[in-house]
Amino acid sequence: MTQETNNGFRHILPIQIRFNDVDKFGHVNNTVYFQFYDTAKTDYFATVCKDVDWEQVAIVVAKIDAEFVSQIKASDHIAARTRVIKVGNKSFHLEQDIIDSDTQEVKCRCFSVMVLFDLINHQSIPLPAPWREAICQYNGLVYILISGSDTIRIATPQRGLYGVAIIIHIP
Repeated sequence: MTQETNNGFRHILPIQIRFNDVDKFGHVNNTVYFQFYDTAKTDYFATVCKDVDWEQVAIVVAKIDAEFVSQIKASDHIAARTRVIKVGNKSFHLEQDIIDSDTQEVKCRCFSVMVLFDLINHQSIPLPAPWREAICQYNGLVYILISGSDTIRIATPQRGLYGVAIIIHIP
C-alpha cells in the first residue's frame, strides 16, 4: 500500500465510479483509468489555461505510461491528481495518479507526454507564452525570463522530485 499526502499536487478532482466502470471481478477495469485521467486533464486545463479556442488547438497524447498499483473497487471513493512536471517547446509532461480519497492510497500512477496541436494546419505548435506562464505558476514551477530576446525557462517541480528541465528559446 502506498500512502502519501498530496505531495505538491494542486489539482485534485473527485471521480465518481459509474456502474459500468466495474467489471465482473468487482473492480474498476484497467481501461477505465484512462477515462479518469482524461476527465482530470480536461478539468486541469479548464482551470489553468483559460480562454483557449479548442476549435483551433488541441492537446494530444504523444506517449502514456501507467503503473497499476492497487485495484479500485466499486465502493471506493477516489480522486485524480494532475500536475505538469516538465515544459518543453511544443510538449509538456504530465504526472497523474488516482488515489483513494479516504486513505490517500495511490491506486495508479500515470506519466504522459502531451503535444499542442494546430487543428487547422494539422501540425504540432509551440506552447504560447501565456500557457507556459500559467502552467508554471499553477504548478509551483520556476519560470525565469532572462531578457526580451533570449529566453531561458527553468522548470523545477516542488521539492526537486524530478530534477531540472531547461528550455532555451532563441528567436
